[in-house]
Amino acid sequence: MTDFFEIHPKNPQPRLISQVADIMRRGGLAVFPTDSAYALGGHLGDPALLDRIRRIRGVDERHHFTIMCRDLSEIATYARVDNAQYRMLKAATPGSYTFILEGTKELPRRVLHPKRKTIGLRVPDHPLVLALLAELDEPILSSTLILPDAAEPLCDADEIRERLDKLVDVVIDAGPCGGGMTTVINLVGGAPELIRAGCGPLKPFGLSVE
Repeated sequence: MTDFFEIHPKNPQPRLISQVADIMRRGGLAVFPTDSAYALGGHLGDPALLDRIRRIRGVDERHHFTIMCRDLSEIATYARVDNAQYRMLKAATPGSYTFILEGTKELPRRVLHPKRKTIGLRVPDHPLVLALLAELDEPILSSTLILPDAAEPLCDADEIRERLDKLVDVVIDAGPCGGGMTTVINLVGGAPELIRAGCGPLKPFGLSVE
C-alpha cells in the first residue's frame, strides 16, 4: 500500500516532511510536487530506485535522470561547472530549469548517461521540495512523472495515487502543479543548447523555439 500525505505547499509541516524523508532514506520511491510538474524521486545511492523509475516511466538507460539540489554549491559537487556556466546557473536558479552538465566522480556511474557521462541538474523553486531536500541533507535523484502512454506529466495527486498505487511508496498531495515540464538546456560544450522548451523562460539564455 502506498502512503499518502497531504502537505501544505507553502508552509510544509515539518513532522510530515520528516516522515517522508525517512521513507526515502530507507529506499522508498516518492512522488512529490515541484515548481513545474509532479516528479518521482528517491535516494541517490540506491541502484534499485533507478530500475523502478525506469519501469514506471518506460525509459531505458539512455534517459537523463535529474539530480535535485538545494543550491548552486551542491550542483558544483555533482557537475563540472566553469565560470561561464556558473554565471548562467546563478541567473536562472532556483527555477523551472534542468541543466545538462558533465557529472563528477561524486556521482555513481549508473545515474550518468552511459555514453556522454552527463546528468540533469536543477534547483527547484518550491517550498515543499526545498524543505524535503533540507531534511534529507542530500540531493534527490528524480525524473518528471510522465507515464509511457502520456504526452504530459501527471499533475493531480488523486489520479497519481490511483494509477501508481503499490508502484511507489509515498505520494505527497500539495495541490495541483502547473502541469508543465522544466525547460531543459544543455550547457556542455559552450553555448547553451535548447533540448526542451518548458516552464522556464528562454530569454535569459538568448534562446527561442524555432
